[in-house]
Amino acid sequence: MKLDILAFGAHPDDVELGCAATMAKEIALGKKVGIVDLTQGELGTRGSAELRMEEAAKAADILGVSVRENLGFADGFFRNDKVHQLEVVKMLRKYQPEIVLCNAVDDRHIDHGKGSQLVSDACFLSGLQKIRTELHGVEQERWRPKQVYHYIQWKSLTPDFVVDVTGFMESKIAAVMAYSSQFYQPNSTALETPISSKNFIDSVRYRARDLGRLIGTAHAEGFTVERCIAVNSLEQLK
Repeated sequence: MKLDILAFGAHPDDVELGCAATMAKEIALGKKVGIVDLTQGELGTRGSAELRMEEAAKAADILGVSVRENLGFADGFFRNDKVHQLEVVKMLRKYQPEIVLCNAVDDRHIDHGKGSQLVSDACFLSGLQKIRTELHGVEQERWRPKQVYHYIQWKSLTPDFVVDVTGFMESKIAAVMAYSSQFYQPNSTALETPISSKNFIDSVRYRARDLGRLIGTAHAEGFTVERCIAVNSLEQLK
């Protein structure tokens, strides 16, 4: 299955928090979109790997993504090395996305920046002819996405561009809240974490409103880029 967009997250729920509204919009426009989680988030204070996998499947259904996979890397301890890069390369060559979305380049959680660089490096390596990979015993063809965009997470990084996601925030919030073990539940007795407060889930909304304010819309999501984005004319810049 060839995808238009493939979003990577170090943990289940990273993609939902960072760019779910953008993904929902692209899916509504007819694009094929997938998600690859690097880890099962097994070191998270709340929930378990098994529960988070169930929540991830529910979130994927809400968004309507075409596919979701989990590479099973070690939460907190995966590395940006050859072994891990090749596993990501296999996903890139399997789905041949035109655009890759991945973790923030700099963030509070150590896996976010690490996952960001891992996926970015794999996107380059995936285009090299002499790197050979197999999937299910079949040699894969090389593939390099046209663009790699990094969504914004805990830290308020300055975006290089924003996407108007007006009309898609409720889909995003529904997908985020599918992770009921992780986020604010008024009657929960679980240990509190930085992301389990009402303030955090409110911040997901007010960041989108603030970015929307900057471009004169109700809501927006921001991204940073590694290389220049080309346009055919100034009219494409709105």
